[in-house]
Amino acid sequence: MRFKNHGLAPKSAADFAFLLHGFHFLKQDGVMAIILPHGVLFRGGAEARIRTKLLKDGHIDTVIGLPANLFFSTGIPVCILVLKKCKKPDDVLFINAAEHYEKGKRQNQLLPEHIDKIIDTYQFRKEEHRYARRVSMEEIEKNDFNLNISRYVSTAEAEEEIDVAAVHSELVLLDQKIKTATERHNEFLKELGLPLLPYGTSMTLPK
Repeated sequence: MRFKNHGLAPKSAADFAFLLHGFHFLKQDGVMAIILPHGVLFRGGAEARIRTKLLKDGHIDTVIGLPANLFFSTGIPVCILVLKKCKKPDDVLFINAAEHYEKGKRQNQLLPEHIDKIIDTYQFRKEEHRYARRVSMEEIEKNDFNLNISRYVSTAEAEEEIDVAAVHSELVLLDQKIKTATERHNEFLKELGLPLLPYGTSMTLPK
């Protein structure tokens, strides 16, 4: 009965069976938070159908990505799914906390300030660049109901744009300085009867 509305999770990955079991007993105004591997966010097949059904019914409220190596039992990063039976906002809050932790020798740790930041962001549904974002159901649907966190909240920093013309001009000037210095040095070497220093073909500034 508890799997009737959403379908059966595959035997090879029973994460959604565990989730649906807890969700079945959730009160109408209750909130459920469950720790799961990231695979539940993007795996296909039966899991994709269950995930899509939960999203379309408005039950997935928040997706929180945690750092790797937090637990003794596994070193892989995990996520927290927050589910509600009577969710109001027509969006999903994504929190990417994967880089907010204290690194340990054997195990990473969430400090109180890291936990407080997650809770504060969740409670007030705050948005922050490279940390948290509210994503509309329309955008999620365009991504085939894939909830991979990095798809919506990337922690990657934009690469600095290089001014090729400016770099080229700087290299030309340096080349000219090297050539001038080499010529002056060779004058001294010539007077001393020593072998001259070689130098390559110099570059020229673009007109």
